[in-house]
Amino acid sequence: MSTTEPIVQYYGTGRRKSAVARVFLRPGSGAMRVNNLKFEDYFKDESLRMIIHQPLQATETAGKFDVLVNVRGGGMAGQANAVKLGISRALVEFNAELRKKLRQGGFLTRDARIKERKKYGQKGARKRFQFSKR
Repeated sequence: MSTTEPIVQYYGTGRRKSAVARVFLRPGSGAMRVNNLKFEDYFKDESLRMIIHQPLQATETAGKFDVLVNVRGGGMAGQANAVKLGISRALVEFNAELRKKLRQGGFLTRDARIKERKKYGQKGARKRFQFSKR
């Protein structure tokens, strides 16, 4: 019977609009997997990839961790921002001294803007039905 060491990993949850990302950082070579796909295959837009890499570049930890992400809900931009927040929170769990740098970059702020609900008696959240005088 072989004794295996427990896997060292750091966890962070990120949310944006209706997207939720569960991010696991494991010491490694910098490989990224999103929903069991290669990072480049899931996020095809270069600007979204840059958004996700920002916390790693700000803390100079790019290439030191393998990043595993499970993300669901929302669109691609919301998911990318959710992953960014998840990575930032996992980095703080890894090293609390990185918190100041991440806070200054605005990576630990949860963007609370979500879709406003439709109200009864109206066509949408704010739009009214057309008013008729006669």
